[in-house]
Amino acid sequence: MSLYDVVEPGLVTCAEPRYRIAEIRAADPLGADAVLAAVPGINRDADTAALTVALRALVPDLDRVAGWSVVEALAGMRDLGVLLGSLKRHGTEPVAAVPEVLPVLEELGRRTDMVPRDTVHHYTTWNPLGRRRRSYTGSETEAHLQDAVRMVFPGLVAALGTCGELARLEPYDPGFACALDRTAQHVQSMVDSIDFTVAHVAPEFFARTLRPYFEGIDVAGREYLGPAAAQVPLWLVDLTLWQSDRSDPRYDAFLDESVRYSLPSWRAFHAAHRGGVSAVGKLTAALSWESGHRTPPALTAAAVSLTRVLRLLKTFRARHLGIARKAYHDDLRLYETGSGGAPVALLRSVLDLTRDNENLVRRATVPPRTPAA
Repeated sequence: MSLYDVVEPGLVTCAEPRYRIAEIRAADPLGADAVLAAVPGINRDADTAALTVALRALVPDLDRVAGWSVVEALAGMRDLGVLLGSLKRHGTEPVAAVPEVLPVLEELGRRTDMVPRDTVHHYTTWNPLGRRRRSYTGSETEAHLQDAVRMVFPGLVAALGTCGELARLEPYDPGFACALDRTAQHVQSMVDSIDFTVAHVAPEFFARTLRPYFEGIDVAGREYLGPAAAQVPLWLVDLTLWQSDRSDPRYDAFLDESVRYSLPSWRAFHAAHRGGVSAVGKLTAALSWESGHRTPPALTAAAVSLTRVLRLLKTFRARHLGIARKAYHDDLRLYETGSGGAPVALLRSVLDLTRDNENLVRRATVPPRTPAA
């Protein structure tokens, strides 16, 4: 039993096909199990000729792809993606080496309403477990990293639900604090995930062994990043808690680039809430209208709950920054930016923004001093 299975709620009951995780993991529309089982050994040998042959052998006819369900299309993109990333890691542009894969990637992108290559969701959440696990290296450490990201998915789905509810409420509504408390419970899985990563994935392994497999590839003249952990959109939680009206241009620019790697419903969530009034904005405005020493109980509860979830986000980001600093230290790094396209300095900026918003809420609840007689 994996760490993901311990925390997985009943996502299989959802109508959204991208949440039908067990079905996607079970699917093998390309008949790729045997070929992909050999990939770690081929990668150890840096055998680009064998990888090219494997990719060419798996490319399906477009007529066949046209008959696939969304579940099958997601699984097909997952399996092609392992070979795309492997070829690029060894210095070969995969679409240039196997041109016939281009229309297939574009069609899979259209059928799944996602980018025309694999994402972090293909590599982790939708990846089979056990003997069928798709892997670049076949190592236990890589499996731990996949499981650490995989365990976040159920909590993130649930957090987006409570954040959507939060956006419709005002701080005086008792449900505002309740929605924040439920969001905090869901965000805890992200803190657990980063702790699991710290315990099981050495920065050296990520920087030197795995990071090269996450490089961007060229698809019809446009670069698409590999399955980076930054594509797990914790920033959608930021959006409704503070980012929609309390961000900065660098973070906004990063999100504009990252949002295209999200699931369609998550992109819709971003579009619906971008530019709205955040929970921090609503609460601080409400508190500013109150005078005297007594804050209404509903606002006090909201402030306590919002501070709690912001503290969890801050904890996650501080630990993530610690990992990134080690993996991208001058003595270790192979790349200037993270696999999600952002420099380590941006992680520091987002941590500071999260801390600033936590402090703003905390200060807003401090009663004014009574002037001395």
